[in-house]
Amino acid sequence: MKKIIVPSLVALFVLAAIPPALAGSVKLVAAHNQTSLENPYQYGMVKFKETLEKISGGEITVDVHAGTIGTNEDELVEKVQLGAADLVVASPGFMTKAGIPEVDMFSLLYLFNNFAHWEKVVDGEAGKNLAKIISQKSGNAFRIAAYWSAGVRNYYGKKPINKIEDLKGMKIRTQMSGVVAEFWKKTGAIPTQVAWGELYQALQQGIVDAAENDYTNFSLLDHHKTVNGKFITETEHDYTTRIVLMNGNRWNAYSAQQQAWISQALKEATAEERRITYADLAKSKARVIADGGTVNAIDKTPFLAIAIPIQDELAARLNTADMLKTIREAGK
Repeated sequence: MKKIIVPSLVALFVLAAIPPALAGSVKLVAAHNQTSLENPYQYGMVKFKETLEKISGGEITVDVHAGTIGTNEDELVEKVQLGAADLVVASPGFMTKAGIPEVDMFSLLYLFNNFAHWEKVVDGEAGKNLAKIISQKSGNAFRIAAYWSAGVRNYYGKKPINKIEDLKGMKIRTQMSGVVAEFWKKTGAIPTQVAWGELYQALQQGIVDAAENDYTNFSLLDHHKTVNGKFITETEHDYTTRIVLMNGNRWNAYSAQQQAWISQALKEATAEERRITYADLAKSKARVIADGGTVNAIDKTPFLAIAIPIQDELAARLNTADMLKTIREAGK
């Protein structure tokens, strides 16, 4: 996996080359890592493009890339930092590699009770505070433009999980951010890194025993049709946060009118991406079952017993206990 470039002489040189104002027509590059054109990210990006081009009267145009300039999120984050992309979708865990560990607060598992709780947090005080932290600690190289959802993640693998002990020794493809990998290790599983675009083959060939993601994302790529992907256990361990990132220095180069147009387009795109994500969950689950997938529920109590201490420990280490308290209180 590529190492994300943190602020350096190279990055500073690129940022210094950005003009103080962008006059005339502007073309934005917007990208995400999903290759399916039916993915909610794509619907959100297309809405962004259509809205922005319409309200700007064509002054700003947008090229949307669905996995075509990178299927690994670290590549996309690097492209934003260096100005090769203007708007990308990324997981919080990938941002930790840019030297901003506080973003892992939104990677914590079993942090949110439901989508309403998640929205209240990311659109509220905690979301605004995290955006400020990222901007300040990155020297404005990164700007959170919006929070998108990637559904609610579940386990899927070569066998169903009926109790937490069933995970022992299972090689599970998961994000390798510290708190996520730590959680799965404590369940007895073996966290394993596999690029998203290579996961179908890894499941089919038995390179990994299992993976975890939401119904829409894994079913669009037929993971549930593989040898090691057809048993789904609804662990519901992550109401998932995705960050829409821009380069803050490039943002500052836009005129006030251009910023207003981009903000309005992002607002409409965010509403669309969330709407599609929520609406697709039931349809995607039905598709998985119709294709022969087997679904079971599980008692989440043992998982929570692992997750809550990890939450407390991270908040203590990052001095974000107040943020964690705010998040928990929002779910009451």
